Formats: sequence, structure tokens, C-alpha cells
Amino acid sequence: MLNKSLTFSRVDSAKFFKTLNGRVNEYFKSNNLKRTGNWQLWLKTIVMFLIFLVPYFLMMTINLPGWLQILFTIVMGIGMAGVGMNVMHDGNHGSFSNKSWVNKMMGSSIYILAGNVYNWKVQHNVLHHTYTNIHGHDEDLDAGRILRFTKHAEWKSHHKFQHIYSVLLYGLLTINWAITTDFLQMKRFMKRKLSHGKFPNYFINWSKLVLSKVIYWTVWVVLPMLILEIAWYKILLGFFLMHYTAGLILSVVFQLAHVMEDAEMPLPEANGTIKNTWAIHQLRTTVNFSPKNKLINWFTGGLNHQVEHHIFPNISHIHYGKIAEIVKKTTIEFNLPYNEYKTTRKAIIAHFRYLKDMGMNPALQA
Repeated sequence: MLNKSLTFSRVDSAKFFKTLNGRVNEYFKSNNLKRTGNWQLWLKTIVMFLIFLVPYFLMMTINLPGWLQILFTIVMGIGMAGVGMNVMHDGNHGSFSNKSWVNKMMGSSIYILAGNVYNWKVQHNVLHHTYTNIHGHDEDLDAGRILRFTKHAEWKSHHKFQHIYSVLLYGLLTINWAITTDFLQMKRFMKRKLSHGKFPNYFINWSKLVLSKVIYWTVWVVLPMLILEIAWYKILLGFFLMHYTAGLILSVVFQLAHVMEDAEMPLPEANGTIKNTWAIHQLRTTVNFSPKNKLINWFTGGLNHQVEHHIFPNISHIHYGKIAEIVKKTTIEFNLPYNEYKTTRKAIIAHFRYLKDMGMNPALQA
């Protein structure tokens, strides 16, 4: 990843964001609403934690048949993804509540998902939300040599099969957090002195990471091995199934928002300038899907409304449905793109078609 800082254009003669921001502010004012979550978000939080944790406690206290244990690990993975998208995400964006301690507590739920608050805030809040889809700056586009998400990345011969094997790798997202990713990221981010807010103490930050991993592995692997009368490899298999389910859900949801043909992946000018203003850049690099599907809206924490989320990351996802009407109307008025797929199925097909295109040898396309 590059270290060179970038600057966005400040030229917006049409005043798109000023107009949009004024309209959104008026929506909250006229409806007497807070920009953060409400009782609906609290209720959803309870439901997501129940889906995630109840199967764990049942398996730890009741002798269940093997098939039900396998089913429960998958259910836990669904709940794990739900907590990540609905609770942790809003918490670490400061949009869950107007009380900072509540946001901090909800954001810290990432620790029971095998992640780390510092790493997530740097990668997501700082790098991804600031430099969305800019190769060399947005780490969400960096898949090493395994996957090629942009034409600016180096092509390898195995990429021609990536639309087939990528789905197998997507499920490894959160288990990689638990094993290696967090350690590598913290080393890289601390070296670059990146932070979301005050830069943390080096010793405390590393100690928190190591301690959280010890507790995590103890709760999810060591205790089941000590308590349950199940072979150790079956416990590891269940642990893997839980993570694979969560990782697959989270990866697909995030990929549908940015790794698409409709989402631009611009490079900066030689002097580090991005040609569009930040808000217009977000419009051009982000995609919505299934905006009218109530179940998708509810479960994904509004992450299917990525356009709204990227322009207003500090507004809770429970408001995205209404805000989307304002955003879409304003983009049409200013003749700006509003990327959207009506269904999840169409978005998934488009994503893997894009992966196939990125897997083709660019020398043969010239």
C-alpha cells in the first residue's frame, strides 16, 4: 500500500453535497429525529446477539446430536455476521448512539468476532471511507496476488479462474482475523502511524491485541475442548464452519458494494489529486443492491445502501431507507450517477462477472 497522501478536488460548481446535506439535515429536523439509532436498533442488537450466542450456550450445556451441533455452528455464523453488520459497524462509526460510551461498547463487539477495534477503524473508517476504490490506498482492494479486483493490479495467470475460486476464499475473512490478519495489520498501521482519532500507546495497543486473542481462543476453542465430550477436531471443524459462514456473508455483502463494473476505480493525478470532490467520488465508487428488500435491509444493517452509508457514515443505518429517497432525487437533479441493483441476485451475478473480466489477460485485450 502507498503512503503518499491524496487530496480531493474542491471544485463543485453545482454545490451537490451542500444541497444534499441541507436536505438531509432538514429531514431529521422536520421529523424531530436523531441521526443515531433508536429502539429498533436496540431490539435488533438483542436479536443478533441471541442468534450468535444462544447456540453456543446450548451446545456447552446440553448433549446435542451431531447434526444439530453442525446446524448450530452455521446459525452462530449467521448471528456473527449480523452482529458485525448491525452492531459493531454502527458502533465503530459512532452512529449507534449519541452517547460515546455506548458506541465504544457496541464497537467493541468486534472482539467476540475475532477482530480488533484499532485495526478495523484504520482500515475501514480511515482508508476505505476516505480513499474508496483507489488502488494502493483502499486496502479493501488489496487481495495480494490471489485475487485481482482492479485493472490497476498486476495480472497473474491463475486470475482467469478467480470467479470460480474466489467464493471459497471469501469465507476465510474472519478466521484470518483470528489467526494472522490483525497482527500483520497492527504492525503495518502502527509503523505508518495511522489512527482514527488519537494515536494509541504502542505497548497498550499490542497488549490489548494479544490479550483479546488469548481470551477469544480460550472461549471459542479451549473451553469447548475441556467441557464437551467431543473430539478436538470436531470442535475445530465447528469453529471453522461458524467463521466460514460469517466470513462468506460479510465478504459478499462488502464486495457487492464496490467490486463491481459500475463502481469506478480511479487513480489520482501525478500530484496526488483526485479529480472529483469527496462526495461525488463516493457516488462514483459505490453501489447499492436490493434497496426495497426488507429482509436484506434488516439483516445487512443497511449495508445494501452503501451509497448513503458512504456519504453519511455517521448516520445510523436505520435511517438509510428514507435518506436514500433524498440522495437519489438529488443525484438525478444534479445529473450524477446513482449505482443500484434492484435485487441481490442480479448484484451477485454482476460481481462474479466482473471478477471474470478482471481475470482475463489484459495483454490479450489490448
